[in-house]
Amino acid sequence: MAEHEAEDRKPQSDEARSAFVPPSGVLAQEAAEEESQTTSEFAVPTGLATPSTTTQETEKSAFTTPNTYSSRNAPPAFTPAHGIPLVKLTKEVPWQDQMRTMLRMPVTERPAPEAAQKQEDESGPAVPRVLDLTLRIGELLLAGGEGAEDVEAAMFAVCRSYGLDRCEPNVTFTLLSISHQPSLVEDPVTASRTVRRRGTDYTRLAAVFHLVDDISDPELDVSLEEAYRRLAGIRRNRHPYPGWALTAASGLLAGSASVLVGGGALVFLVAAVGAMLGDRLAWLCAGRGLPEFYQFVGAAMPPAALGVALSFAHTEATMASAVITGGLFALIPGRALVAGVQDGLTGYYITAAARLLEVMYLIVGIVCGVLLVLSLGVMLDATNLTPETRFGVTSSRPVIQTLASMALSLAFAILLQQERNTVLIVTLNGGIAWVMYGALAQTPIALSPVAATAIAAGLVGLFGQLFSRYRFASSLPYVTAAIGPLLPGSATYFGLLALAQNDLNTGINSLTKAVATALAIAIGVNLGSEVSRLILKLPGAATAANRRAAKRTRGF
Repeated sequence: MAEHEAEDRKPQSDEARSAFVPPSGVLAQEAAEEESQTTSEFAVPTGLATPSTTTQETEKSAFTTPNTYSSRNAPPAFTPAHGIPLVKLTKEVPWQDQMRTMLRMPVTERPAPEAAQKQEDESGPAVPRVLDLTLRIGELLLAGGEGAEDVEAAMFAVCRSYGLDRCEPNVTFTLLSISHQPSLVEDPVTASRTVRRRGTDYTRLAAVFHLVDDISDPELDVSLEEAYRRLAGIRRNRHPYPGWALTAASGLLAGSASVLVGGGALVFLVAAVGAMLGDRLAWLCAGRGLPEFYQFVGAAMPPAALGVALSFAHTEATMASAVITGGLFALIPGRALVAGVQDGLTGYYITAAARLLEVMYLIVGIVCGVLLVLSLGVMLDATNLTPETRFGVTSSRPVIQTLASMALSLAFAILLQQERNTVLIVTLNGGIAWVMYGALAQTPIALSPVAATAIAAGLVGLFGQLFSRYRFASSLPYVTAAIGPLLPGSATYFGLLALAQNDLNTGINSLTKAVATALAIAIGVNLGSEVSRLILKLPGAATAANRRAAKRTRGF
């Protein structure tokens, strides 16, 4: 016994001792417990309470309401020093001005929406269905040639009428999108739609405007189902004019334009036949699936060919030139040009660039078709293609030219598939535009054709906007056809003829004049529309000076 106690008192050797051996007096942990535990630098230290699995938050969105937020103890809303303007959404002004004013306001300053369409369910309509209806309406408006700002105003009106706040529509040339965020702490809902086909049917455009007006009217009950049903009916509606009427209208347009620039009865007949042949050829190309560029190339060739043929049969110089000029009047895309410049002036530069690029391609197609025929005529020594004097407004027959301008506007309205109750108004508007242009061109001051065109187009835009406000409709049916007599058909023809004769300086000068005239038309129409808005009552503004416009760059 004593020997064992003596061995315990002996010091242990270095091999028997280890730095990791627990010192004497410290209880060693059980081996089973050590094996079951894993250590990590991210592990919770011993003695620190871990959060309960029941109180642990699940993964949430960045828009989720914070835990520290309380609706009862919410911080006061920020009010600008200048105050928040009061916007009264009444039927005293068109819904276009109401929604345009709302769109130009910051989101935080917009008044809460007062839903015009009441729902039986207090929770409101389904958000995806409202956004889908909004996109479908915007698609028809954009495909019909409406400006980007008016399309956004219509989409915004539909959303607010069904009680959706914080909606932001976005319109480009081929894409429509809209985003709805119920509040600052909820997830936004975004939908988009692509516009793949565009057509000209102002009757359908007017029907869509009536639908948006009814949806925005608090006195009318238009449910989502009823709106979908009416929209489907608008899509199924046939065009108001048959195909043969459109072909005849193209002939009337070209014939009237040829008389407008100095032609007679024979010139009217030849120009009408050439335009109708070109229209049928364009329809044939469209039926074969050819792009629109080649359709314009084919449509420009028959009038030019008949003009060259007429130059060999008659010695009068102006006859062949008037025939070709009349055919150009029927092909120049004035509708797309006005819409493109209008989008650019209102700040929608992407859409404006796309529209103007489309206009450029169509004009290049017209140039190719006419130049092919004119080059052939020059090779055959058709000397009568060049007139001795530049034709235009003449004081010798003002009544005939005024009637020709009205007939041109009438034919243009039929080609645009306008409603029949608007044809007479736009015909008179076109006659007024030509009278104004002739009066300015024949004054002792003798304004330049570009300046006279801009003033006459401004008058067209002013009257068109007044008519549209009276009917709570789009201004395009009252404006587009009325600018037909002002289109630069003669300047375009002289430029192409000079290019065919290798006279580059004269050709470039004439084409530059044609471009300036086209821009003057578009700017004048837009300026006339803006003037009409300045002198009329606007929502939330007692005077025209209080009208709020979108802020743009200052040039730096």
